[in-house]
Amino acid sequence: MAGAQTDDIGKTTGDFVIRRADGIFAYQLCAAVNDAAPGITEVVRGADLLPSTGRQHYLRKLLGLRSPGYAHIPVVTDADGRKLSKRHADDPLNQQDSSTALRTALYHLAHFPPDNINTVDGLLSWAEAHWDIRKLIHGSRSPTG
Repeated sequence: MAGAQTDDIGKTTGDFVIRRADGIFAYQLCAAVNDAAPGITEVVRGADLLPSTGRQHYLRKLLGLRSPGYAHIPVVTDADGRKLSKRHADDPLNQQDSSTALRTALYHLAHFPPDNINTVDGLLSWAEAHWDIRKLIHGSRSPTG
């Protein structure tokens, strides 16, 4: 976890794109508005996205939108330390075994549902009832720890 952050946009970034030349709104604006959607209070992202969070906070401030709390966690990597992603043609999640994929994601987020919950709906219900951002802040613990 990165801890509290500050960012002087004028010094670190300067002007940045909010609408691309092709007319598509850029990631920074889309993420800023999406994160301010009603009901969103906490956002968990990969640490690779930490540098862009200051720009999004700045845009929300200009738009009069509230900012959620953020946690940036280490990204999942392969044996060589390369971030796993669609961009690198890494294997997609097995949609036939989505409950295992969800359980694995929860483990990466330091949340360990009981072994007897094996359905996607059951895991999502458990995750919603047991979500605790402090588990990320204080570091991952093993399923048995």
